[in-house]
Amino acid sequence: MKIPCNQFKIDLRQGETLLGLWLGLSETFSAEICAGAGFDWLLIDGEHGPNDLRSILAQLQAIEPYPSHAIVRPPQGDHVLIKQLLETGVQTLLIPMVETAEQAAGLVRAMRYPPAGIRGVGAALARASRWGRIDDYSALANEQMCLLLQVETKLGYENLDEILAVDGVDGIFFGAADLAASYGLLGQANHPSIVEAIEAGLKKTRAAGKSGGVLCGDKAIVERYFAAGARFIAVGVDALLLAAATTELRRVYRPEPGGKSAANY
Repeated sequence: MKIPCNQFKIDLRQGETLLGLWLGLSETFSAEICAGAGFDWLLIDGEHGPNDLRSILAQLQAIEPYPSHAIVRPPQGDHVLIKQLLETGVQTLLIPMVETAEQAAGLVRAMRYPPAGIRGVGAALARASRWGRIDDYSALANEQMCLLLQVETKLGYENLDEILAVDGVDGIFFGAADLAASYGLLGQANHPSIVEAIEAGLKKTRAAGKSGGVLCGDKAIVERYFAAGARFIAVGVDALLLAAATTELRRVYRPEPGGKSAANY
């Protein structure tokens, strides 16, 4: 049995532009529905979504038959949790709140087996190696790992050059909402100054030979980010799409929430 190829990482290296969707509902049914929509990648959110190792594993299994690549965002860059996620078969991680080159270097090591890193050797017991059925998994795994770091604070943005210089970092994801809050613009992820800062960060990331990404639901701004050099952009969130669709459906029949009961129709 051969190790799964990380097509997402290959596509980024080849300069492809990849369209993604955020998964925050933590459900296998909704994950599989979204996987059938044809997005290049799906992000399983363990930072703000109510996910744990088992729910993440279940969604990985639901997504696997489809072409969409599954990315996981853990709640933090904890080396033990990273090891557990890699053992479930995750090949691409998005680590939130990265602020320094030292932190980035530690995360690179957490993604790799010795001597290049500190990942514990035990995948023969895990889904990642298909329980030992993948020949030479430990020798081949490092190359298939893709590390994306989330820069979303003033300090992280100020240290972007140093973070980009860390070998083994594949991409930088700019967290617009937290970045805006860090600059005193809470709730203004699309503020002109934040959009301009992200555009500058994307250009700098591309110039460093790495891939830049962001989450944005505004088509005009998405086009600006792609023009600035973004290579992976999430354009929606499953929970917000469901909320918007159900609210709009109710409005078709009742302009305001509450009001008359169904018995009065």
